[in-house]
Amino acid sequence: MPLVTTGSRDVDPDFLSLPLDACADAALARATELGAAHADVRVVTTRTSYVSVRDARREGAVESVSRGLAVRVVHDGCWGFAAADLVSPEQAATLAARAVALAQVSRPLATLRVELAPEPVHTGRWVSSYEVDPFDVSEQERVAVLAERSAALLAHPAVSHTEARLLAVKEQVFYADLAGTRTTQQRVRVECDYDAIAVGAQGGFESMRTTAPPTGRGWEYVTGRVPDVGGARGWDWDGELGALPDRLAEKLAAPSIEPGRYTLVIHPTNLWLTIHESVGHATELDRALGYEANYAGTSFATPDGLGTLRYGSELMHVRADRTAVHGLASVAWDDEGVASGEWDLVRDGVHVGYQLDRAMAAEFGLPRSNGCAYADSAEHTAIQRMPNVSLQPAAGGPDLAGLIAGVEDGIYVEGDNSWSIDMQRFNFQFTGQRFHRIRSGRLAEQVKDVAYQATTTDFWGAMVAVGGADTYLLGGAFNCGKGQPGQVAAVSHGCPAAVFESINVLNSVQEAGK
Repeated sequence: MPLVTTGSRDVDPDFLSLPLDACADAALARATELGAAHADVRVVTTRTSYVSVRDARREGAVESVSRGLAVRVVHDGCWGFAAADLVSPEQAATLAARAVALAQVSRPLATLRVELAPEPVHTGRWVSSYEVDPFDVSEQERVAVLAERSAALLAHPAVSHTEARLLAVKEQVFYADLAGTRTTQQRVRVECDYDAIAVGAQGGFESMRTTAPPTGRGWEYVTGRVPDVGGARGWDWDGELGALPDRLAEKLAAPSIEPGRYTLVIHPTNLWLTIHESVGHATELDRALGYEANYAGTSFATPDGLGTLRYGSELMHVRADRTAVHGLASVAWDDEGVASGEWDLVRDGVHVGYQLDRAMAAEFGLPRSNGCAYADSAEHTAIQRMPNVSLQPAAGGPDLAGLIAGVEDGIYVEGDNSWSIDMQRFNFQFTGQRFHRIRSGRLAEQVKDVAYQATTTDFWGAMVAVGGADTYLLGGAFNCGKGQPGQVAAVSHGCPAAVFESINVLNSVQEAGK
């Protein structure tokens, strides 16, 4: 296979040494014998490491590896799927027969015939862009970095306790189908954060967490030795951790917010989550059609409004992609063999696009999927999952200081925390890590207990200024849930800082006490 990669690495030899092609040949031949119109094979290995440190001491460390083989078919217009943890040609042929049998059982219950949008044949290997494989770093070294930084936080008199966590994942996927596509991919991603906790003299307490986003990088991101690439930046760990104790002390003494309507300047470390909940999930076509409601409900953005629904102000331009360097959802091909790309979801404030898999594309009358199929393991079948969904910066737009300078009286919001959104992705409420009053175009004192609340269209319709490229940051999460049985996917959301006028701000403590 040709090597198609954004870095200098190839897929690990131990994965390539598995009987990948032999498994594909056996499964596809058996599926053909049994009359399948479509069949695909996946071999998936996922290695996960989680390390936690509390008060500069190792609290726990877990490392796991899962591996499996999956076969999916379309037979007589019905899906069939089977999987096992043994990767062998014999098992592959058995799974193909089992998948066809399950499709036959489903046939009397089916109301629609499964059709798949066509896709050209692809072959190749792809590896995400990272410098140091986190699994080449010893557990001792990983714990040492977390403990050293935690000890520095604890040395400050304002900090009573600390917690630190590091999660690393390496995912390897082989895919083959009857059309002739055969691809192999390897992705690495890491997430690291630190919590500082202050206990006041009167027994009250506050906490503040670092805002470094998870990313499709390696160990170099955790140490801070990494260049910036687009919105997927390295992180100034020394700068943020050095400032965290004083910010925490100020938060402990800060006044509680007075509810009302405010102009908000929202930093990307907070706004990414609002995008995820109110745009990302809402533009999944299976939700919009009512086929999917698990975890996050359906969607107000139904197909009858495509091309006309006013989602937000004319400044709102949201693109979906599976190509962003260091994006958590970035791949070369999805789990249906569709080559990755990018496309608009909202343009000039109007809803213009959806996220699709091959069956959704065919049902919607489109010539091709946009590559949004994913399964989190061989145990699960591929379903439509979110790509990277990002608000675009304004060409020549202001920097953060320029955005704040344009606000006479408002609140600056940084870092994500809790959230709530209804089952139509329409009414929502979000909090954050840190809030400052803005007075006469400058940051003033911290306040706390801020929660902003709106409907999706009112909120995005209130966006009056969008930052330039230097305010853009690629945020995201490892743990987006969907499906039944439930699946978890990692996804990035890039955005610049932005300004929203007359947003309803609640006092989160008062609201919780009602």
